[in-house]
Amino acid sequence: MTAPAPRRPLVRISARTAEILRRCCPGQRPDDVLDRAMRMLATADGHLRPDGRIKTRGPGRRLPGEGGWP
Repeated sequence: MTAPAPRRPLVRISARTAEILRRCCPGQRPDDVLDRAMRMLATADGHLRPDGRIKTRGPGRRLPGEGGWP
């Protein structure tokens, strides 16, 4: 038996975000644009490793925004 495909979360966006998507990213799929934006934000905030994997907490380590990395 094949496992069901994972469900994508439904996200409600604001009117401002919808306008930005429409005006600044014409012809692009909104979910692709938002995916790129989330990866860029997570990278800029220090939540992703250089290879794109999510940083995890280790013993005695904190995530960015919790006082930084020791």
